[in-house]
Amino acid sequence: MKAARYYGKGDIRIEDIPVPEFGDGQCLIEVEWCGICGSDLHEYVAGPIGIPTPESPHPWNGSHIPATLGHEFCGRISKVNAGSRFKEGQIVMVDPHIACRQSTCHVCKVGKDHLCPNLAFLGGSSLGGGGLSEYAAVDEEYLHVLPQNVDLENAAVIEPLVVASHVIDVVGKSLSGLDILIVGGGPIGIALASLLKAQDAAFIILSEPASRRRNQAFDLQLMQKVIDPRAENLGEVCRQVTTGKGVDVVFDCAGIQAALESAFEAIAYGGTYVNVAMWDKPLMIPFYTFFRKEIKILSSCCYNKADFQRVMKLMSEGRLQGYEKMITSRVALDDVVTKGFEELVARKDDHVKILISPKLASSAA
Repeated sequence: MKAARYYGKGDIRIEDIPVPEFGDGQCLIEVEWCGICGSDLHEYVAGPIGIPTPESPHPWNGSHIPATLGHEFCGRISKVNAGSRFKEGQIVMVDPHIACRQSTCHVCKVGKDHLCPNLAFLGGSSLGGGGLSEYAAVDEEYLHVLPQNVDLENAAVIEPLVVASHVIDVVGKSLSGLDILIVGGGPIGIALASLLKAQDAAFIILSEPASRRRNQAFDLQLMQKVIDPRAENLGEVCRQVTTGKGVDVVFDCAGIQAALESAFEAIAYGGTYVNVAMWDKPLMIPFYTFFRKEIKILSSCCYNKADFQRVMKLMSEGRLQGYEKMITSRVALDDVVTKGFEELVARKDDHVKILISPKLASSAA
């Protein structure tokens, strides 16, 4: 089968490799669509970061470079084992995070398997392959049958929605009736807005400097206000639309110091700042604002099985709308480097989510 194999910084190759074997408790998935995640792009631009190398293989499963990329993927059940609860031909979404689930692992025992020190991911640090390929072997417990009202061609964006669901869960309270600021209009920022709207947040503001992403956010109609922080003072705008109070919660999906500082100015007294982004540099807290406002600072990492189940339920109930508009490009697997990764390197702000499919014909054919 064809697969996009990661060898290191700037080195992804389309190769012919064996179809992965699927063992007991697994199914073979025929991949339909796979999204390029921000973490995939980080690996391409500056890696290897989280993908194990031959010199330092994954401590639990021994996987290492070269690795088949892609963890935001959906597809069809191609083959099952005898006694499986799945049937060939069923359409499924894949939960790509794999925890050790060992009895000696405290976080796995208490239901926080996303914090497992031995966490692995399909599409990076797993032996089962990844979604930037024609087939992947996946444990049955990580497969979710798609609701009838969800189209397979749009299902790959479920994974960013699950990330956003965990972000909201980290806050630990209902966001209904609260004023919210989202900093950064990328895939997670847009996914957050979709979930916040389903939670009946009072007022949702998006701060995004890239004009293309602001226009995309306007089209989605998920926020009451979208602003350019380079042209407007974020704190002043947030206080204006909240009768002087400021926003109750900030979700920072940007991961840059200037955005954090303006977000702190926008937070109400006693408000909450939630970091969602991966930072390239140390996060510096503006102390006096943090101290004077009694700001709560939280961090969100990955997601767990309960987050996946929560999003699948919301989708089955039709409570998440417009998520398919996050998709800004669809590309053949053969073109994943030039029209996927290199496109994002050159024009990242022009996209929310690029989806890849092994079923599409290459534009070079």
